[in-house]
Amino acid sequence: MNEQTTAADRFSDLVLFEDNHLLVVRKPPGLLSQGDRTGRANLLDLAKDYIKKKHQKPGRVYLGLVHRLDRQAGGVMVLAGTSKAAGRLSDQFRRHQSRKIYRAVVQGALRPSDGVSEVHLAWQGRRSVLVQPGCPSAQPAKLAYRTLAAGRETSLVEVELITGRRHQIRAQLAALGQPIAGDRLYGSAWAERDEAIGLWAVELSFSHPTSREHLTFRLEPPPDWPWLPLW
Repeated sequence: MNEQTTAADRFSDLVLFEDNHLLVVRKPPGLLSQGDRTGRANLLDLAKDYIKKKHQKPGRVYLGLVHRLDRQAGGVMVLAGTSKAAGRLSDQFRRHQSRKIYRAVVQGALRPSDGVSEVHLAWQGRRSVLVQPGCPSAQPAKLAYRTLAAGRETSLVEVELITGRRHQIRAQLAALGQPIAGDRLYGSAWAERDEAIGLWAVELSFSHPTSREHLTFRLEPPPDWPWLPLW
């Protein structure tokens, strides 16, 4: 059995839902959502290999990447099985007709413990930074958060994304003074472990692109660092 076949077999363990239009999966932390210049393994290519092998498809397999999770984050992702599904899902995300809920482990305690954060972000180098609304490339970024549990060193926070900006949750929680555990890029004093940070896409809701059925997929974080109770 070659390495590609083995990877495709392992990928089946990540599949949460599959039909002709959708592939909903668990993205592990440390895995790229799509390929980049490094040539590292990525979710999109592994998913295509899985579809090709399972359904014995000749030629190239289409899967549309309609949203992404940062490499160091994990959780629920949906891929589109057709271009029509990709367009309709992308439209839902753009119109804020979907719902994305995340869990985050942050250093310290957020003050206030619950609230709405509205800022403007711009991409500079490798990270998102807060900027004034009139700055070039400034994009409005909005999220709601609430503290689920707090302890001496860390807090468990639930975040609902209202907009979808690059590194948005990481940048906004850091701006509130409490970076995500392990996220050294945004000021965490703790190093990443196994290329993971304390950010997990726990719930994703949207309408099926053809049947219009409302779908909700929920996946709790794994029982290891940084999700072990630290409070």
